[in-house]
Amino acid sequence: MSQLRPMIIGLTGGIGSGKTTVCQMFAKRGVEIIDADQIGRTLVAPGSIALQQLIALLGQDLLTADGSLQRQRLRQLIFSDPHARHQAEAILHPLIRSAILEKINESASSWLILAAPLLLESKSYDFADRILVVDTDETLQIERTRERDHCSEDEVHRIMQIQLPRTERVARATDLIHNNGDLANLDRQVAEYFERYEKLAHARQYTTPGL
Repeated sequence: MSQLRPMIIGLTGGIGSGKTTVCQMFAKRGVEIIDADQIGRTLVAPGSIALQQLIALLGQDLLTADGSLQRQRLRQLIFSDPHARHQAEAILHPLIRSAILEKINESASSWLILAAPLLLESKSYDFADRILVVDTDETLQIERTRERDHCSEDEVHRIMQIQLPRTERVARATDLIHNNGDLANLDRQVAEYFERYEKLAHARQYTTPGL
């Protein structure tokens, strides 16, 4: 007999679109959140095999004095050097996928959110049942990212260029949240999708994805 697994809602969006806020709103309603970025940060903890592999490929200058990864420097490197980005992804994406699938297989939820900025750019997340895109006007993306990360507009544009174009991301969405208004408007949309996913999850059954 096949093991039942949660319905998996893959949540993504461009940089500065409000993915974290949307996840927090779902979490407040009791929804389990699997965060690919958080898993990635755990995998490159000091002394980890993944960190050692990154340093071997990309250089010792990515380490701080205490052996931690200099995340800002790695971010600058992968957004400016396509070869370095592909090397880093080749190391991290299979590990992140494996850790995510393990969490899914252990979950007792009827449905959950898998948050991943590169959900549509990477084949690592091809097991998601639905794609929820948080969409925001590009001018707002730039403003929010600059305020949050204290970076230049050129830096934001470089990041946006390696992500899917906004039109393609929206076209591939199963579900869409528009985040151009205030938090109250955003929360109303989250509430509507929460009710929709509750009904869908209890009406369908999913077998465990393969590792």
